[in-house]
Amino acid sequence: MFIDTQAESSLAKVFHRQKRKSLELRGKTVKERKKLLTRFADFILKNRERIGKALYADFKKPFTEVDITEIYPILNEIRHTVAHLSEWCAPQKVDAPITYFGSRSWVAVEPKGVCLIIAPWNYPFSLCFVPLVSCLAAGNTAVIKPSEMTPHTSALIKEMTAEFFDPQVVTVIEGGAEVSQQLLELPFDHVFFTGSPAVGKLVMRAASAHLTSVTLELGGKSPTVIDESAHLADTAERIAFGKFLNNGQTCIAPDYVLVHERVMDNFITALKAQVLKMFGEGGQINEQSAGYGRIVNSKHYERLIGLVEDAVLRGAEFKLGGAMNAHTNFIHPVILTNVSMDSRIMHEEIFGPVLPIIPYQNEAEVVQLINSKPKPLALYVFSNRRLFIQNLLSSTSAGTACINECVVQFAHANLPFGGVNNSGIGKSHGYYGFMEFSNQKSILKQMNYFSSTSLLYPPFTGKVKKLVGLMLKYF
Repeated sequence: MFIDTQAESSLAKVFHRQKRKSLELRGKTVKERKKLLTRFADFILKNRERIGKALYADFKKPFTEVDITEIYPILNEIRHTVAHLSEWCAPQKVDAPITYFGSRSWVAVEPKGVCLIIAPWNYPFSLCFVPLVSCLAAGNTAVIKPSEMTPHTSALIKEMTAEFFDPQVVTVIEGGAEVSQQLLELPFDHVFFTGSPAVGKLVMRAASAHLTSVTLELGGKSPTVIDESAHLADTAERIAFGKFLNNGQTCIAPDYVLVHERVMDNFITALKAQVLKMFGEGGQINEQSAGYGRIVNSKHYERLIGLVEDAVLRGAEFKLGGAMNAHTNFIHPVILTNVSMDSRIMHEEIFGPVLPIIPYQNEAEVVQLINSKPKPLALYVFSNRRLFIQNLLSSTSAGTACINECVVQFAHANLPFGGVNNSGIGKSHGYYGFMEFSNQKSILKQMNYFSSTSLLYPPFTGKVKKLVGLMLKYF
């Protein structure tokens, strides 16, 4: 691969400039951090139209959807953080055991330093600035690498950042994968990456060279389970929203549905009606539907078409489908049944408006299928049976879970968001995001003239040995 040494030198200068600034920021007050974040919220609100236009240009995202999924999460994160930041930053006193008699201990949080945020393309604005809120709240500086797959939004992120932030505090570097690789060669104090598990492994490998801590928000095949007791009208409405919002390009969207065979037909009927109601006009979804977005680019369009074609070749049947347009990356919502477990669509994360629906007969089948796959970012259970819900949650593992709801856990300010193993490392949002960008420093202060540990100092006389014996037995 060709490496631009001049670009590498430029990136190193940016890094060292931010490193110096990060040391200066350690002396800033919590009040100053809160003031900066509050002003940033006002700045975002004033630029709603610019943000909406950029996202529409990249994949025809409806303006109201931009407000809900790109702007509100940032404002919500800022407001929650500003309200609680003083509490989060306060030193936390901890009790000392009797063996530390005379000492005082506490835990202080301090900034990690200069951080790298690599943002994805599916929610390119919010998934760039939501982690930045946590980063700045913790007192760090940041280098942001937005996605090259959404060029209009990436350019806007760079413009708005330059307009609002001191470049020594926040800088945006645009470019492709080669730029990310060059950035990852620098000794950042923390890396926050949102993307696929495959790229997440590369990020983690690169960070290990500097022993840099990482937050990896990845994805995977998030299962949705519906039993006979579920309220099908509510279930269909919530799954239609969670799955087909943003054209299905959501890391926590329902990836496949496991529905009890007794209610499968009724569920499909209800789901089809909800999809057409939410995203169509006049009872249909087409190129003129104002509330329905597009696939981000031709590469992902072809990938999704390939998944559907493979599934159909293996026996899958359409329960909902429609027009496809390679020139505009338009894919009508697709619902498939009779899907083979050997098909690619059951092994790869779909990340688009295609939903396989699979019938099951008993709970054991559900647990076995979910546990046969890597741990997902989300698990959704629709049921009114408490024991069924408890068994499913305890028998499987996922980064997040919802009961009788889907995707909205992402915006809950008091819940940690993140995956487990293949679906991610670390947590974000609110207090958990703040701690991810902070170092928890333990501090112990001993009194003068006396220390209980001095009773154990050499030489190891009989008296010392007796004290050690008592300590081992009782303390």
